[in-house]
This record gives sequence, structure tokens and C-alpha cells, in this order.
Amino acid sequence: MRALLLAGLLEFAVLPVRAAEPVAIVACAPGYPGSTVEAQPAMDALAAALIRTTGWPAGSVTAVYLPTEKEGLERLARPDAAVALVPLPFFLKHARALRLVARLQVETRGVGVSERWSLAAGKGRVTGPASLAGATVSSLAGYAPDFVRSVLGSWGRIPESTRIVESSQVLSALRRAASGDGTAVLLDGAQAAALPSLPFAAEIEVVARSAPLPTALVASVGKRLPPRRWRQLETALLGLSADPRGADALAAIRMVRFVPADAAPLAEARRLMESGR
Repeated sequence: MRALLLAGLLEFAVLPVRAAEPVAIVACAPGYPGSTVEAQPAMDALAAALIRTTGWPAGSVTAVYLPTEKEGLERLARPDAAVALVPLPFFLKHARALRLVARLQVETRGVGVSERWSLAAGKGRVTGPASLAGATVSSLAGYAPDFVRSVLGSWGRIPESTRIVESSQVLSALRRAASGDGTAVLLDGAQAAALPSLPFAAEIEVVARSAPLPTALVASVGKRLPPRRWRQLETALLGLSADPRGADALAAIRMVRFVPADAAPLAEARRLMESGR
């Protein structure tokens, strides 16, 4: 009996250890420039930097960028997609369905860890939310209409009769607003900063701004990544900017560093969205 038990233990001992499933990081930023193919070298560099920092085996982290909401949702639905790297409107719209939990914020180049969204319109044409009844508001975030309607907080909620349009053609939308056609544009932080440089800037005014909100977030997807592995990956993400090759990988995707997520502005943004539904 003892010999049989020993033989069984030896047989178990030589069984191959199953490697952990690869961790897929899915980045999705609807409306922003760049294609999956164009972004892939930078995403590969990010994955390689994380593998090096965690000490995990080669191939244990992959990263991909998807430029549209539909593509991002399809990829995040796959079981290996354990981490989402997304702008705030995408997170707020899909957090419940995808079981996203905000873990880190992203400091982006030229904007920072947080940004204010700004509503720009033709000078003197918008005095409050009621002025937008029946009008059109264009925005990169137009795919998340509840975000667009609610993000301006105490200024008021944009009416349901206002048509919300997803558009990356911000310059042409601002030009139409300046000409007096009734269009308004919700700008992110980088777009708002560039507003004074436009040749027709004198015909445009910012009528409302949001509170400071996270620019982009790193979120875990459900419970696809065990707590121990998430802690290892989180440590690697937080330390990435201190590694020269990691900093280069971040710079290639217009990022500076990752920092812990601030729960308070996220909760307020979520409250504003929910209050209008």
C-alpha cells in the first residue's frame, strides 16, 4: 500500500504545472485618432514592459487598442479580457454591464490625471440648459448621451429634446456654432485648451464647465483576474513610469503614468448620470 501511495505521489509530482491564462488589456477610446493596426506596436511595448516589471513569463500579458465602442465591447466580452483602459464616458456607460471596477487613473500627456469638460456655443446663444431644447450637441463622448447630458453638474442637465451626436469633427462643429446655426459642442480638456487658438475663437464662448473628472481609467473586468495577480499587475502599472523603457511605452500611447483612482469624483459623476435616468 505504501509503495502504491508513493508511486501515485511521484506521478502527480511530474505532472506539468498549468500556466496562468494570459492577461489581455483592452484599450478603447471612441472618437480619438488612431487605428488598431497603427497602435499595435505601442500596445505591444506596453505589454512587454509589464511582463518585464511583473516578472511573469513571456506572453502572459497582451494589449490591444480598439477605436470604436462596438469593437471595444466585443473584445471586452471575451473571457481573457481582464483589464480595460478606457476614457471616463466609456467607463460610466458600461461599468455595470461589464462589471468594471475602477482601479487606477491615467495621467495623459498635456491634460493630466483629471480634466474639465466644457460646453462651447456661439457667443450669446446659450444662457442655460433650456436654450439647447431642440438643438444639437456634438462631442467625442456622444456615444454616451447620458454622460453628455449630465456632466455639467450644477449648470443643469441638457434636455432630452436635445440631439446628442457622436463626432470627432470638433473643428467643423465649432465653426457651425460660431456661424450661429444653434449647434453646441461638449469639449474634453485638450480640445477646450485649444479653443483660444482658433481663428473664429471670438465668436465662441464656453458657457459651462464640469467639475474636475478623471481623464481615463484602468479597470478590472469582473473577477477574471485573481486578487493576487491583480496586485502584481497593479504594482507594475504604478511603477511603469519609473522604468525608462516603461516610460517610453507610456509615451507612445500619450500617457505619463498611472495613479490610484479617486473614488469621490467617480461617485459624483455616476450620481449625476443616474439622477437623470
